Amino acid sequence: MLFSDNLEKLIEGFSRFPGIGRKTAQRLAWHLIAEDKSFASSLAESITMVAESFRPCSRCLMLSESDPCPICASQTRDESQICIVEHSADVLIIERMNDYNGLYFVLGHLLSPIDGFGPKEIHAEQLIKMVAELSPQEIILALKPSAEGEATMHYISEILQDKPCKITRLSIGLPFGGDLEYSSNNTLRNAWARRHSV
Repeated sequence: MLFSDNLEKLIEGFSRFPGIGRKTAQRLAWHLIAEDKSFASSLAESITMVAESFRPCSRCLMLSESDPCPICASQTRDESQICIVEHSADVLIIERMNDYNGLYFVLGHLLSPIDGFGPKEIHAEQLIKMVAELSPQEIILALKPSAEGEATMHYISEILQDKPCKITRLSIGLPFGGDLEYSSNNTLRNAWARRHSV
């Protein structure tokens, strides 16, 4: 056997990262074991520390080291807008635009019955509760325009249809099936500015 069980486990671990295929995972694993051992130890310590210190915010579900998260705890955020995103990383992407000062809600997943992600997994009840408590004027659906994203946006617009708020989505300037993470600031800014009602 070319790879030891330990090395194979490391390769499989790297392969779980988004956008990392087996070949890249192998290169990362070989690089890690070829480096000075102190680098691997320091990296392992950092990973453990971060993994243990981050938890979902009890209000918006963004991963944070504090509860509530810094955005929910801020007195300067505009509570009349809630932006719904799939992942915590999407919050940072939108924050980099410096065009939005509202609140967020992190779904964690998109609806995908085949993968076992239904209304419970996207925390639909908690979203309804947050909207009921804040009575925002606008809900912004900043989800990727894929089959799962479209289904999720349709579902959210259905469960919030009786709420007195405008529900908008980003313009399809974002490529169908694309992630916010891979969009340029200009593409995202244009899509943001041209968002429309669902």
